[in-house]
Amino acid sequence: MQLQQVVPIRTPESSYEDDIFTVLDADGNAKAATDPKLPKELVVRMYRAMLRTRVIDERLIKLQRQGRIGFHIGSLGEEACIIASAAALRDEDWILPCYREFGALLWRGMPLQTYVDNMYGNSGDPVQGRQMPDHYTARHLKFGSVSSPIGTQMTQAVGLGKAAQMKGKDEVVGVYFGEGATSSNDFHTGLNFAGVMKAPVIFLCRNNRWAISVPSEKQTASHTFADKAIAYGMPGVRCDGNDPLATYKTVRDAVERASRGEGPTLIEMLTYRMGGHSTSDDPRAYRAEGEVDGWRRMDPLHRTRLHLEKIGAWDAAQEDAYETEVKTALEACIQAAEKTAPPALETLFDGVYEEKPWHLQEQQAELFAGPRALKSH
Repeated sequence: MQLQQVVPIRTPESSYEDDIFTVLDADGNAKAATDPKLPKELVVRMYRAMLRTRVIDERLIKLQRQGRIGFHIGSLGEEACIIASAAALRDEDWILPCYREFGALLWRGMPLQTYVDNMYGNSGDPVQGRQMPDHYTARHLKFGSVSSPIGTQMTQAVGLGKAAQMKGKDEVVGVYFGEGATSSNDFHTGLNFAGVMKAPVIFLCRNNRWAISVPSEKQTASHTFADKAIAYGMPGVRCDGNDPLATYKTVRDAVERASRGEGPTLIEMLTYRMGGHSTSDDPRAYRAEGEVDGWRRMDPLHRTRLHLEKIGAWDAAQEDAYETEVKTALEACIQAAEKTAPPALETLFDGVYEEKPWHLQEQQAELFAGPRALKSH
């Protein structure tokens, strides 16, 4: 079937403009004028987290194709903006995810086994199999829950940030969403609320150029997504989301601004979704492969690795050793998850109320007294 392009092929060269804050060029060289001079150890740690995210992504896609998990929504090509922004937030700050941010969850300290258990929905899953795979949460890590409806996390982030502010806590909320979510009601409500209340919120827009099959050019008539901040009385800035140094510096500046009581910031992180929207999507139906090939030159892992090699902080041996370490740990987690029992039946009634009301107790008793299926579906 002949591919019908929705928009002309977009290349990195045609997409990057002068107002986009960038540190690394395509060959991993840091520009002296914009280099934030982050500690080497921090950049190495971010790169390792990016590489771990890529390895896990690739394995989970295979597991879904094999029918061993039901779904996966990855971040191929978007690892830098996710990891670097999470790194720029402080430990006391909150993260409210969209659904591509499992790398940020692992950065925050979620054990790999727990994340893999979520992918299987077994009894080790924090949400006890009640959500789809990749719908995780970790309140103890100040990491909110994933919800599939587009944009709902933005109003929640503002409420959380304003509540912390009213209690006198120095806590900032970073909330992730794709550029497609800027067309949602909650985007307007959230940014309007944050602007009026000067809530300490960082709106982290991952502009990966595609909202499933809708190209960014058809998402808005604004010249940029950052321009939308003007209407809400907050700064709107753009950074190279495929550059972890630029992303870290941009987000950390916004965190410090919010911490000083100066209100929210909208950050448009320019990146590119090199894979499908999810394992349920085939991007060949709506975009030309030639467009993806052009963006591979700006692959955040490739650029960051080149930079680390140039400053003597990383080499091929370290790359191979760490990739092997991640694959080994991941396979052990998969094997353990596949041997773990599903959530117990009674967990259906847990976590709804602090104290279980009479009607749920009655329903639970009826469920246990009734017939059981011979095997699971």
